[in-house]
Amino acid sequence: MTTQLLTRRKHSPRSGQPLIGELELKKGRLHECCGSARHLFALLMIAQSEGPVIWISPSWMPDALNPDGMVGLVDPARFIFVSPQRPEDILWTLEEVLRSGIVTLAVADIPGMPGLTQVRRLHLAAETGGVEGNLLPTGLLLTPGDGGAQGVESRWKLSPAHKPAEDGWQLKRLRARTEPVAEWHVKQNAGAFSLMGQTTG
Repeated sequence: MTTQLLTRRKHSPRSGQPLIGELELKKGRLHECCGSARHLFALLMIAQSEGPVIWISPSWMPDALNPDGMVGLVDPARFIFVSPQRPEDILWTLEEVLRSGIVTLAVADIPGMPGLTQVRRLHLAAETGGVEGNLLPTGLLLTPGDGGAQGVESRWKLSPAHKPAEDGWQLKRLRARTEPVAEWHVKQNAGAFSLMGQTTG
């Protein structure tokens, strides 16, 4: 039996793709995450979504997701893994998935930065997917280093910030079209993730 807590706060359906706490990403757009914990960022997004998720990564990249490590956050059975063998097929695959509108979330783990024209095509594909498909898809690029893909809707960075008796991460919103630069501490307690101490720049 579940218990619902009552509050005086107005409740309205969330229009964006939930992330952690009150944070959400705009649907029908392309977002980016960098940092050494970027895969965790993607898994947190997936945990807040429903249905199958398409995960695209090059066949030559050595760091594939481990189902045993994912099972505490998301059901590995939800994933459809696609591993293109040619670099040019990675973003092409993401574009086709977004345009189809058959999933709410598609992730591409890419080894380099896409061009501005490619990013614009991905935005248009996501918008088309919302019209022609059954769902309004959200695209997520996982980029190396400090990221820097031009034209994305938002850019995030997630890095480990663990303490001796506590798992934690530093989450930064490096760029967003409608939100300021901000930073949070992400805390994990009993399997649940929460945001602490927002600062804005």
